[in-house]
Amino acid sequence: MWDDDELTAAVKAASAGDEEGFAALWRSLQPAVLRYLRVVAGDAAEDVASETWLQAARDLHRFSGDGAAFRGWLFRIARHRGIDERRRAGRRREDPAESFADGVTRAGDAAIEAFEHSGTEWALNVIATLPPDQAEAVMLRVVAGLDVATTARVLGKRAGAVRVATLRGLRKLANDPRVREHGDVTRAWEV
Repeated sequence: MWDDDELTAAVKAASAGDEEGFAALWRSLQPAVLRYLRVVAGDAAEDVASETWLQAARDLHRFSGDGAAFRGWLFRIARHRGIDERRRAGRRREDPAESFADGVTRAGDAAIEAFEHSGTEWALNVIATLPPDQAEAVMLRVVAGLDVATTARVLGKRAGAVRVATLRGLRKLANDPRVREHGDVTRAWEV
């Protein structure tokens, strides 16, 4: 992730219509947005990330602020798109792919299997087991690197509530047997 000065320059360029500026924003923030959405939206994370960036591109002319403000604005969009996806998924009664493939065994894709077993995927899966408010707070504060005030604005909560949710989430992670088994990772999550 870039520092706030570099993000500010990219935001100004993108706001002026510079495609390279927008591409720089995407390269800088997309990995963190996608990790966050893997916890918030699960398997639909990539689709939701695409919707997030489409809305950001469409509404960028209305945004004013520096790089840190843009980061918060973008994660607020991601959160709202993730909530929309959870609602949409709750209304779906069946997965069309499942009904199409009844009785058909699908071979696993090696690239997907490798990704699912990577350390990042493991960590995201563990974080996703936290209560939703704690998972979001940990993802935004620790993984996305947002400060408490920005995280509070993204989540629509008070700063104190964000601090408490983050602390509780990190404590649960530090005490999780899967994390303890994983070894050195526990030192990063101990509070």
